[in-house]
Amino acid sequence: MNAMQPSNDDADLARDPAGLLDAGTQKFYLHALDLMEAAGVRYVVAGAYSLAYHAGIVRHTKDLDCFIKQGDLDRALAAFEAAGYRAEKTHPHWLGKAFCDEHGAFVDLIFRSANGLCVVDNEWFDRAVAGHVLGRPAPLCAVEEVIWSKSFVCARDRFDGADINHLLRSQADLLDWDRLVQNFSGAEEMLLAHLMMFRFVYPSEREKIPRRVLERLIEIDRARRQGDEKVCRGTMLVWDQYEIDVNEWGYQDARVKPVGSLTQAEVDRWTAAPKS
Repeated sequence: MNAMQPSNDDADLARDPAGLLDAGTQKFYLHALDLMEAAGVRYVVAGAYSLAYHAGIVRHTKDLDCFIKQGDLDRALAAFEAAGYRAEKTHPHWLGKAFCDEHGAFVDLIFRSANGLCVVDNEWFDRAVAGHVLGRPAPLCAVEEVIWSKSFVCARDRFDGADINHLLRSQADLLDWDRLVQNFSGAEEMLLAHLMMFRFVYPSEREKIPRRVLERLIEIDRARRQGDEKVCRGTMLVWDQYEIDVNEWGYQDARVKPVGSLTQAEVDRWTAAPKS
């Protein structure tokens, strides 16, 4: 065999999101799912595992993304601590973490997006798809919720638009389009923007996006009138690049009540916190 050609085993590892993880990290992930189920915490797995399932895009990461309800966060963290792991409310307005320090691995316990949107509710669990994590049956996040949660990640150093394009390429024919539009209620422009980007990226696939969906989104946009309040929603996409808008140019931060769902204290804490 050519020395540069991967073996069958190597190819299998490349296709598995967990294929390059050490045994200790794999054991921790499996234990994490067992702990949440034993504690009665409903969850769906997202991140690398849902992306591989829905789009065939494989990434090797040392964290496990689990979406849970906010009301279950304390119970989940307590279960990890009782099992000997370090656990914390890392960013209390949207996620906690549980750590296996021995192997440098951790689980993200996410109950909404950092901008205050994409709140996890029972529909996330009811709509989950049956998948696997490390060979273990586990509920994976439905593609409509994956697209929704990724659509607001628009920073210079991390932009999830390519993930969304790959999800649409693979799943457009199977999507619950009404559910997807419903998820974006009040933020339909963002969905329309991503759908138009998909049509640009894949000109041969542009008709995968139903005309009725585009027309519905355009009609919503046409009916939406310019408001009197000077609001910047850029902070919902990337918090730091729009600081000048809210700090110097007089725009209201759309994340903050009464426009958004976060308090100013929550936004200030998130702004000051390490993001790694």
